[in-house]
Amino acid sequence: MANFMKERQEIADRCRYFADNGYFAGTGGNIGVRVDDNLMALTPSATDYYSIRAEDVPILRLDTLEVVEGDKTPTIERGLHARMLKMHPSRRASVHTHQPVASAVALLHEILPWPPGDDLAGLGPHVALIPYKPSGTGMLAKAFEKALRPDVYAYLLASHGVICAGENLKAASSMIRRIETAAAIHLRNRIQNRANLDKQFQSFLLNVLDKAGTKGA
Repeated sequence: MANFMKERQEIADRCRYFADNGYFAGTGGNIGVRVDDNLMALTPSATDYYSIRAEDVPILRLDTLEVVEGDKTPTIERGLHARMLKMHPSRRASVHTHQPVASAVALLHEILPWPPGDDLAGLGPHVALIPYKPSGTGMLAKAFEKALRPDVYAYLLASHGVICAGENLKAASSMIRRIETAAAIHLRNRIQNRANLDKQFQSFLLNVLDKAGTKGA
């Protein structure tokens, strides 16, 4: 009998939620969920989010990344999720997105601050930055491991996307939405403060940003 079907179904359902709201694009984006002290469930690689079933979600060992259940190949970013979950043992869910606004900020190769006055409980001091390394490579996994901090739960992957850890998938989803809001505020401030920017082009950029910000509301 297949194990951890509740958790695997939760991943399948949440993939569709992220795709519906623009946080996952094509097959870009993945989820890891700790199912016990030694195992995690992961989204399968290169699979349409609307076709994923619970039985398609593989189970891996956190330490070796060995697949112990499931026939599908796990996401190529499995090393990121394993490292995130091992760094934060009290957190159950790790989510990697290609969400539009925060991914634009990731192109700037900057730390993303939370908006002034935000309640930072459970969020960490900021959204940290991981230096650019090619997606899905051991180089990225090693750079991520080197940059991880026990008090930081969200990271921009330079020129790539976002990864964060939540107490559960619902909490991680809320963090993803808050990262997108923070990114929109940050970009808006950057655009408005560019005194030498053509006003018509500035208005166009702000309009594009507003439209992008309506996704995932």
